[in-house]
Amino acid sequence: MGGYTVIADLEASMLRLLRDHLTPDPVPRPELIGMASPRDAGDLALSLFLFNVKENGESRRTGMVDRGGVLQYPPQALDFYFLMTAHSSANRLTRALDEHRILGRAMQVFYDNAVLSGTYLEGTLAEGNGAIRMNLVSMEGEDLLKLWQFGDTPYKLSVVYRVGPVMLDSNRVKPVSRVVERHIVLEEKDGG
Repeated sequence: MGGYTVIADLEASMLRLLRDHLTPDPVPRPELIGMASPRDAGDLALSLFLFNVKENGESRRTGMVDRGGVLQYPPQALDFYFLMTAHSSANRLTRALDEHRILGRAMQVFYDNAVLSGTYLEGTLAEGNGAIRMNLVSMEGEDLLKLWQFGDTPYKLSVVYRVGPVMLDSNRVKPVSRVVERHIVLEEKDGG
């Protein structure tokens, strides 16, 4: 379960995973892996861009959560969609090779750690969100090009990941009171 910081906590968790496994090779420094659109990537070697959030109907919970004295409405189950793009400042002849190495390694890390859990979970996610899955989303080239709407920024090879479900807690609660005393009245039946 998580509070309103779950989106930032998820991004921090994913960055930690990538930074731990991509540095120093093929990315020389951890701060070169970050959250940004490909247009705003600056000097990043690998960017993750959150471009969509959807409710996960399969993981939707309907039961109230007992919080000791109050019942909390069930959390909202969410899936997040990230565009992952590699960037290189190398010369024209080796730029694509560098970007493909970086992207290949990042995809390998996500595949090998398809369930984000344990020590990689940051913030409120570490408090018991459960397993968060990272799945590569198959997209046709034309669909990727439609997604790639970053002004005059030229298209670069990118991949899309669906990450979730992540539970976003509700702030709505319903007070409950314990039954302290119950009065039961038994009626006699005519014994005929």
